[in-house]
Amino acid sequence: MNFNEDELFGAALIGFDMIDGPFLRWKKEYGPKTNLMKLDDFAMNFYLAFRGGNAGKKPRAILYDKFYIVAFPQDLELCCLFMKPQGIDRNINQLNKIASRITHEMESIEQEDDTPINSDEDTIEEMKRLIVNLLSGIEMSTPELRKYFKLSNSQIWKVMSNLESSSKVKRARKQGRTVLWTAN
Repeated sequence: MNFNEDELFGAALIGFDMIDGPFLRWKKEYGPKTNLMKLDDFAMNFYLAFRGGNAGKKPRAILYDKFYIVAFPQDLELCCLFMKPQGIDRNINQLNKIASRITHEMESIEQEDDTPINSDEDTIEEMKRLIVNLLSGIEMSTPELRKYFKLSNSQIWKVMSNLESSSKVKRARKQGRTVLWTAN
């Protein structure tokens, strides 16, 4: 993170009272008034965000759309510096592209994963019973069911075909290439 002192627009000290919890001890604004937030309203949220959780698993900074906060714990208190990032939009857009690419790659891997279902007859019958109950009064697509039961594409189609043959479910409609199912 490249720090520029011009990005600093405010500082605050959030104290902690054993009875009342976090409270805003003081705040100081730098430069022109920004009106990005009311610190009084967010003292509890910031305190919990930076001080909550396990030791060693606490954030040092949190980035919001229009500003970011860097916090430094001091005993039970928390000193927060409020910064207005410069040129962050370009970085966020680039990170969004990376996140989209990774998500697409992982979904492709997940679809290729052909984890065999337990062939135990009781397990398959229980799964069929759950699907019929789940589809009672609603429509759900084959991909949703597949993910819900962690089945491969061929496995969910086999189960749905068996349920359709036994007249327990029916094809409600198609949405593009996706079949939506409902219980009879």
